[in-house]
Amino acid sequence: MSALLHAIWSVLLELAPWLLLGAVVAAALHVALPRDFVARVLRGRGGVLRAVLLGVPMPLCSCGVIPAGLGLKKDGASNGASVGFLISTPQTGVDSILVSASFLGWPFALFKVASAFVLGLLGGLVTDRLEGDAHTEAPPPRVEGGGRRGVREGVLHGVDVLRTIWRWLAFGVIVSAAITAFVPPDAFQGLAAYGGLAAMGAMLAISLPLYVCATASVPIAAALVAGGFPPGAALVFLMAGPATNLATVGAVRRAFGGRVLAVYLATIAGGSLLLGWAFDFVLVGRLGVEAGGHHAHGAGPIAIASAVALLAMFAWFLFEDLRALLRRRAAPAQAAIELGVEGLTCNGCVRKLEGAVSGLPGASNVVVTREPAGLCRVEGVSREALSEAITRAGYRPVG
Repeated sequence: MSALLHAIWSVLLELAPWLLLGAVVAAALHVALPRDFVARVLRGRGGVLRAVLLGVPMPLCSCGVIPAGLGLKKDGASNGASVGFLISTPQTGVDSILVSASFLGWPFALFKVASAFVLGLLGGLVTDRLEGDAHTEAPPPRVEGGGRRGVREGVLHGVDVLRTIWRWLAFGVIVSAAITAFVPPDAFQGLAAYGGLAAMGAMLAISLPLYVCATASVPIAAALVAGGFPPGAALVFLMAGPATNLATVGAVRRAFGGRVLAVYLATIAGGSLLLGWAFDFVLVGRLGVEAGGHHAHGAGPIAIASAVALLAMFAWFLFEDLRALLRRRAAPAQAAIELGVEGLTCNGCVRKLEGAVSGLPGASNVVVTREPAGLCRVEGVSREALSEAITRAGYRPVG
């Protein structure tokens, strides 16, 4: 048990500084991008490229990217721009890039970024070619409140980024520590006899239907590589896993149809295998690029303070979740309730609030409208829980 606890603390020391830095960068991006950014730029010629460039640094995981990507389509982006965003965004993000560099080295992290960009661009362009809407030019929808957001809203966004993935982060830390503590260092070296292709295929089969968080899974991948796992297979795991799961597949099928879904899955599956092979046999095998360059850093004051801060945030998130769960169990069954909402200035605000309320235990049939007046309707939660969720999302409940 002591070995496991020591390994957990070591992983936290490695993870926390870069994760918190990624949250800060995410908050800065949230403040810097105008509210009407999507409506103005993610359409017409170059829409796919701009959507992918926006999606690569954005810290959204697989399930979080679904409403955002489908929201692009509703806001007027082309199908290709929406699909390119859906493919590229969950694979990376500023937090995932920094954590990947810390655990697996900058060559691996930068190759993963380039791979996400290439796959997103390829999938988006093929989709637009298939659907014939790559160059659709239409006037962008009117978006109120097109200015930039305030610092407070940016800070809340940065905290929300961690709040939405904290369970997966905790799971990833524990699994990574368990692999480090209990799995022999040479356990996966036998996979090298198959050239890594068998491992890549196994990782692809495992990753496609499951939810895998890009950031939280990096420590797991690093522990596997340290144990002899081919780096290319870890790359497949970190590319295919975040970009696919059953929820995402269903959402893409409903929103775009079967032909686009086929393009989406073929791009991710075939592309991740090809790029995993390229990393293993071209960069690592022929050029000698270091793979799995993770090493333990000294427990300096910044690392210790970051790890303590991250643990404190986890404890707070756990407390909030347990409190909401207890309130839900203690409250009698309730019919649908409605609350007015102030501060919904665009469709992005609507999607953000829908996501926040949908995450409440027991919440169902969530409907958020902006016009003629802000309103949130939900079943299965108390009025107090709904009011708190609206406030945490950065808006003001009314009524």
